[in-house]
Amino acid sequence: MTEIWMWSAVEIARAVREGEVSAREVLEVHAARIAEVNPRVNAVTVEFGEAADEADRVDRLVRDGADPGPLAGVPVTVKENIDVAGHPTTHGVPHFKDAVAGEDAPPVRRLRAAGAIPVGHGNMPDLTLAGNVTVSQLFGETINPWGAIRTPGGSSGGDAAAVASGMAAIGLGNDSGGSVRLPALFCGLTALKPSYGRIATDHRIGGSDPTLASQLFPVDGPIARTVADLALTFDTLAGSDSSDPRAIPHAGSLPALPRRVAVCADPVGLGVDPVIRAEIDNAAAALADAGYDVEEAEPPRLADALTSYGTLITAEFSRRWPSIRSLLTDESAQHMELSFAQRPEATLDDYLDATATRFGVMREWAAFAERYPLILGPVSSWRPFDADPFDSEQGLRVMFGMRLCTATTCVGVPAVAVPTGLDDGQPLGVQLIGPRNREDVCLEAARVLESRFGTFGPVRHP
Repeated sequence: MTEIWMWSAVEIARAVREGEVSAREVLEVHAARIAEVNPRVNAVTVEFGEAADEADRVDRLVRDGADPGPLAGVPVTVKENIDVAGHPTTHGVPHFKDAVAGEDAPPVRRLRAAGAIPVGHGNMPDLTLAGNVTVSQLFGETINPWGAIRTPGGSSGGDAAAVASGMAAIGLGNDSGGSVRLPALFCGLTALKPSYGRIATDHRIGGSDPTLASQLFPVDGPIARTVADLALTFDTLAGSDSSDPRAIPHAGSLPALPRRVAVCADPVGLGVDPVIRAEIDNAAAALADAGYDVEEAEPPRLADALTSYGTLITAEFSRRWPSIRSLLTDESAQHMELSFAQRPEATLDDYLDATATRFGVMREWAAFAERYPLILGPVSSWRPFDADPFDSEQGLRVMFGMRLCTATTCVGVPAVAVPTGLDDGQPLGVQLIGPRNREDVCLEAARVLESRFGTFGPVRHP
């Protein structure tokens, strides 16, 4: 019999609902897995003591014949910057080490209501500002359980490493330019960056509401080992919530769209690693075999999307940088300082122009999606690598390698990262991008790729 920690979320929830195994047993098996693996991987920063009570509550519902929820008994990690009631939301830095959350963030509430069991926080780089590594001042470095490279990617690297090594079935992270997709690529997982407004979030820091770019770009999203787990978790998380005025109702079933794919292997023509190009070609062939019409085509105004994103982010961060910089080490500040160095300081006119440019790009992407409802491209145009020690060349390689992630974040459309193979023991994969609010289009295509290439993990011996 397969060990419980290797089961998918769908398998765990079914077994718990049907009484084949208790939620408490599932929790105890995963706690033992954390005790065995986490000292080496360092993905889980703290375990939640109340998880046992949550598991017992699920078991009581099952015994009483009540519905325990679609994620009954499924262990979940929650990124260190998402509130879990009764635990500090540290963002990885000493300044917030005692910032105990008074209540769960909206997605954590939804997970609990669906029967999932939050088991611990997942590590992240300081304030998420460290490129493709997951190293925090408070908790140190998270290691990629596959072992081919050290880094699990960032910034949701702790949750990805936990899921990849069987410490949890689902990880809840966030993505503001690739931060669930890159760890999924590095760790052989699938991950969803939802559309803007699809999953209710609360990204206040120290009680302060975020400024415009931080309202528009970061979205919470799940990391999993199977597409079915990803889809089930998305259905749980999506929907309106009074705590987030941006969140829209979850529409459920939507009309079918043409099965037509634009392959964008080298966005903006900056170069793509031949190994990554081969993975994209293999994925395109799998989609074509499944009945998709596949053509080479680049989404419109990618360069404008990148410029708009960069201007909005750096303009807002530069004005708050002195206070932010005081919370960081020299190492964790380097990635953001490199971003500042790439562009002149924005004026108010530059900032306002960037908001207008973004809107125009969104309009043209929506028109492009009528022709090509699905886009296939790289998560990063370079194969996973360790960017350590940091230098400007490595930093630019990370930044520009993820340009398709950046553009999709700018326009607010959904994307699913899905693994497609291994190369010298290192997972590789692609991403699938859909029209705004059509996560189903991405997930359907991701199922096709998973059926062709299989799943990867969990890693038995990290």
